[in-house]
Amino acid sequence: MKAAVYYSPQDIRIEELQEPKIGEDEALVRMRACGICGSDLMEWYLKPRAPLVLGHEPAGSIVKAGSKVGDFSVGDRVFVHHHVACMTCHYCLRGEYTLCERFHGTNIQPGGFAEYFRVPAANLQTDTLKIPRIMSFEEATLVEPIGCCIRAIRKCNVQVGDAVAVIGAGVTGIVHVALSKIFGASKTIVSDLFRFRLEAAIKFGADVVVNPTGEDLVEVAKAETDGRGVDIAVVTAPSLEAYRAGLSVCRKGGTLCVFAPTAPDKLLNISLKELFFTEIQIVPSYSTSHMETREALELLKSGRINAKELITHRFKLIEIEKAFKTALESKESLKVMVTNEE
Repeated sequence: MKAAVYYSPQDIRIEELQEPKIGEDEALVRMRACGICGSDLMEWYLKPRAPLVLGHEPAGSIVKAGSKVGDFSVGDRVFVHHHVACMTCHYCLRGEYTLCERFHGTNIQPGGFAEYFRVPAANLQTDTLKIPRIMSFEEATLVEPIGCCIRAIRKCNVQVGDAVAVIGAGVTGIVHVALSKIFGASKTIVSDLFRFRLEAAIKFGADVVVNPTGEDLVEVAKAETDGRGVDIAVVTAPSLEAYRAGLSVCRKGGTLCVFAPTAPDKLLNISLKELFFTEIQIVPSYSTSHMETREALELLKSGRINAKELITHRFKLIEIEKAFKTALESKESLKVMVTNEE
């Protein structure tokens, strides 16, 4: 079978790999669509593990099912989550599923950017979801990134009437905009450097948009909140400047959400004195669990988040180098999709 093997962001090769063999409690899925995630573009994160097959936002159809698989059948259309927790460890019992040791050890094989991938038993049992016929495979790939955003919004405890700032209007930034409104925010302010993304944010419910090259985000945020600053600032851009901006726009007692990691050598200086007296909380949110993926699927089914508007580019699997180049370089792209058509 064909698979896209990642060596670097500029070196992704279509190679022939053996089709994965499945066990009696596993399934083989034909990938039909898989989105490129921002983490797929972070060379510092991927280089130590290369070469490897990426792709953790896959949707497809089951083509083989083991003899002991009871809940799924050949032909089922599914979204498959690449990581699942054990449900019994110290972290899982406290609802901290993404900190579970097994969470990091469970993966689809070889990855979503392949014609076929194996779904291990744990993934199949815990977080493989059937998708309705009315939903396209492309739309279903958004379950994972939307799930990540739902988890962040819940961890930050967004309340009805809150003011929320979203810094970085890529796909997850825009999803945070939509979710902030669904969870009851009265004012959502979005900051990004590119007009295309700010316009997209408006379509998804942003009340105020700011390009920080021409406006002062802090001044705008304070003007929109009676001088307080926002209740929650979600940073989806992996830059120190974005995090400094996030801290600056938070009100006393507000929350800064760390949603995008920076490279390991990028360190942010924070005054513990200021943190102490302002009581700003810093809340990281990594990945998503089986809880949020189900919520995400329901939001997509109901149309409350319009996945079609988030998908701006589509490439066949054999064109994956072009897909990555677009995701890396285009200033007018949101979700870039890789497809494996019949």
